[in-house]
Amino acid sequence: MRSASVPATEEQELMTKVGIVSLGCPKNLVDSEQMLGALAQAGCEIVSDKREAEVILINTCGFIESAKEESLDTILEMIRLKGAGACKSVIVAGCLAQRYADELSREIPEVDAFVGVGQIAALPGIVQLTLDGHRVVDNSRPARQWVEFEARIRATPPWTAYLKISDGCDNRCSYCAIPEIRGLFRSRPSDRIVAEAEILAAEGVKEIVLVGQDLTRYGSDTHESLVSLLRRLARVEGPTWIRLMYCYPTRISDDLIEVIASEPKIAKYIDVPLQHADDDVLRRMNRLGSSDEYLALLRRIRAACPDMALRTSMIVGFPGETLEEFERLVDFVREARFDRMGVFEYSREEGTPAADIAPRIGAATKRRRRDRLMREQQRVSLEMNKGFIGREIDVLAERNDRGRSYRDAPDVDGVVLLNGFKGAPGEMVRARVTDATEYDLVANVIDEV
Repeated sequence: MRSASVPATEEQELMTKVGIVSLGCPKNLVDSEQMLGALAQAGCEIVSDKREAEVILINTCGFIESAKEESLDTILEMIRLKGAGACKSVIVAGCLAQRYADELSREIPEVDAFVGVGQIAALPGIVQLTLDGHRVVDNSRPARQWVEFEARIRATPPWTAYLKISDGCDNRCSYCAIPEIRGLFRSRPSDRIVAEAEILAAEGVKEIVLVGQDLTRYGSDTHESLVSLLRRLARVEGPTWIRLMYCYPTRISDDLIEVIASEPKIAKYIDVPLQHADDDVLRRMNRLGSSDEYLALLRRIRAACPDMALRTSMIVGFPGETLEEFERLVDFVREARFDRMGVFEYSREEGTPAADIAPRIGAATKRRRRDRLMREQQRVSLEMNKGFIGREIDVLAERNDRGRSYRDAPDVDGVVLLNGFKGAPGEMVRARVTDATEYDLVANVIDEV
């Protein structure tokens, strides 16, 4: 649905102050950074204080119920600023707008525009339309091919950057609405990825985090491959770590394991969201692989690189999950010994196949199972962390009292609590581990790297 056509904005400067609220995952953050870049190119002034903004842009998440609630709360909060300060226009973009634009436009008339995930290039024109008194509602499907946006204003610390290598998803997990929101999987051309990595390196970025809905599918639509891309990225001068997030377990090949293990710049870290480990639950989830195959994969990874940090995520309370199926998941986590793990309670998403699976698991049961699984993981994580006591590690310092090791992805993993650091944030230091907790390490700085 489109309530107003979007005008061309070449050679037109908006000269307006824009503030942005970015919600959701790192992939969404990259979209927000590109939105900022497009608006800045059109002449907008980007402001951090939303009370000063004439236009407030909210890049929403619509993945699970808690994310939708956060997005709605933020929209209502920003509407309260409209009229109370400088704000003249509130624009809601991203996944929630893509999924529910028509419904939201009826229920929240105070919002001036609802635009989906494929509208980054059109944003300057949309801003102008709203300032001219028009209302825009556009959740057109994303393009089937990759669309490149070169403008970007990073919102991460100077030493860390996310680099999106693909978008969309073809996996069709039964619980997930991402294919309907983000569209079909599409790979970004490798030359574009390497060129952006070189720009980030020239800006002083020390950690590049590769993101996409499924990194291991990269190149399946373009006859390229993740392995060849990683070898090219490893030749880029500057960054210390190239980190991989979101790898589908059955697509992690021996070649991929080898390149991660052998290339010094590729962080010995891999995020493998398994989602469950009971074979019957995996089938209901429409997930490929089995518990035995997953354990075999972890053994292959650790044989190639004993210090590989392994992260996963699990879903508890999936429809029909019996106590026996849950206990098999607990046993698996105990045996698999992940360095890091996130646990999520199943969120029923309308329009997905799992939404109609019975019986549903009650909220209290899901909460108990989540807590139980996290307690099990905490025991494992503490043992894994204690194994680092006495060892020397490289730490990317982010404050004078803490930083992250190769085992710690930004915002989702633990930290290294530093003693004796006198340098500036963004420096890489050598430290000796002296203590450990369930999530964090404690270390004394030895020297700068």
